[in-house]
Amino acid sequence: MSLCLVAGQGRLPHLLAERVHPDRIAALEGFLPDGLDVDHVFRVETLGSFLKTLSRAGVTRICFAGSIRRPKLDAKRVDTATLPLVPRMMKVLGQGDDAALRMVLGLFEDRGIIPVGAHELLPELLPPAGVAVGTLPKGAEHDADRASAILAAMGAADVGQACVVARGQALAVEALPGTDWMLDTVIAARSDRTEGDTNPLYRKLPAGGLLFKAPKPAQDRRVDLPTIGPGTVERAAKAGLEGIVIEAQGVMVLDADETMALARDRGLYLWIRPR
Repeated sequence: MSLCLVAGQGRLPHLLAERVHPDRIAALEGFLPDGLDVDHVFRVETLGSFLKTLSRAGVTRICFAGSIRRPKLDAKRVDTATLPLVPRMMKVLGQGDDAALRMVLGLFEDRGIIPVGAHELLPELLPPAGVAVGTLPKGAEHDADRASAILAAMGAADVGQACVVARGQALAVEALPGTDWMLDTVIAARSDRTEGDTNPLYRKLPAGGLLFKAPKPAQDRRVDLPTIGPGTVERAAKAGLEGIVIEAQGVMVLDADETMALARDRGLYLWIRPR
């Protein structure tokens, strides 16, 4: 069966290209992956033409991998093949990413092109449940329970897939800018301040804590499954966190050997927590 990889940015598309060898690679204009040769570049306004191209090429499966941001739509650039799809697109305008992604997946399914998750192509991206690195400190389980409840509430609003919790308090939650940006805010808040800095925010954050990542409760897991990798570990360590907790079978670990070795080196625990 012919497979097309729609590659966004980041490490995940490279792993798939290296290990799965898709028949063709496509990318959304404005979010081309660095270092990958792309066969097709498309826009949302030309999605209908892209669907026709894949159908004619005999593509039967499609995998979306890598980060993108929802692009702005230009009505003047909608082509003839995409016009019939506009009413379905309009219904999800103003809704969260999950609604938009479900709509897109449905368009491909209608063409007989089956969406598959990156973890279905590379099952090793989902490590088994358990404490993979280090040992859980006192309070980690309580903070993880608290973080899980926070993400459940965020997921109901289709907001984000990560948060930082310390001593039962939410220090940061993920929104549109992503996990790295969220961790950078904690790094900034915990960085050394000058004596003249009187902002109380920098003096009241509790020490330690954890990064928690999990899919949204009703998320279609064939696309946009959260990830962690070496960069996540580095930022978590710089943010002064004690560890990282991810939902088992719900978060992909990229470059797992390097990620776990780095967590061990930085003194962080890594817990793959059962649902």
